[in-house]
Amino acid sequence: MNSISPNLNIMIKASQKASKNLIRDFGELEKLQVSVKGPSDFVSNADTKAEKIIIEELSKAKKNFSIISEEDGSKVNQDKNNIWIIDPIDGTTNFLHGVPHFAISIALKSNNEIVSGLIYDPIKDEMFYAEKNSGAFFNNHRIRVSNKKEINSCLFATGGKDYNKKIDLNIRRTGSAALDMAYVASGRYDGYFQKNLNLWDIAAGVILVKEAGGIVNEIDISQNKNIKITAASSAINEKMLEKLSNF
Repeated sequence: MNSISPNLNIMIKASQKASKNLIRDFGELEKLQVSVKGPSDFVSNADTKAEKIIIEELSKAKKNFSIISEEDGSKVNQDKNNIWIIDPIDGTTNFLHGVPHFAISIALKSNNEIVSGLIYDPIKDEMFYAEKNSGAFFNNHRIRVSNKKEINSCLFATGGKDYNKKIDLNIRRTGSAALDMAYVASGRYDGYFQKNLNLWDIAAGVILVKEAGGIVNEIDISQNKNIKITAASSAINEKMLEKLSNF
């Protein structure tokens, strides 16, 4: 196994601990799909529970670090330069409908730069992680972005409601920004683009793609909302951006 920093080790442990509950809750969802009340309250409860476990684990190790989280766990602590960025379930709509495609996403922002990131898909037991200047990994194996040169043989991901239908690319919309970025980093997708994202959707993905040799557009990570992202392999980035000129 490659050597990882103590901070990343904490992130991995926190995500694995939270995932046990998520897997159990996801199993329970099948019963709720057919109930009149429906599963949405249950899902926000699962989200909050996962967030609580993650924050508890991270805070045990680094009690002064600040926190930005999708649910209600955000807080400014003594250390404002080191910030955990957490999305306990990225892909909640999938989770809600019993679709096994969602992830826990945790990143560490240090002095306004993402220095480590982790995306964990608990159902498939797929862990993607990266640290600054140390490369990107999938279940302990080094990963690289794809090196396809022909745009017509490439597969791209997007999400949200506002992408232009006229974009002439082979596109998938799978409902998890974090996993879309992880899949670009590991070469499953050749590129990804989306608007109106939150920082917790893509923070871990940004460092994963960069450390896997890909290109991500410049984003202001001091902003938490309305982020536009384009990410691709260096081989295809220019061609993708040409196709997205009206994006």
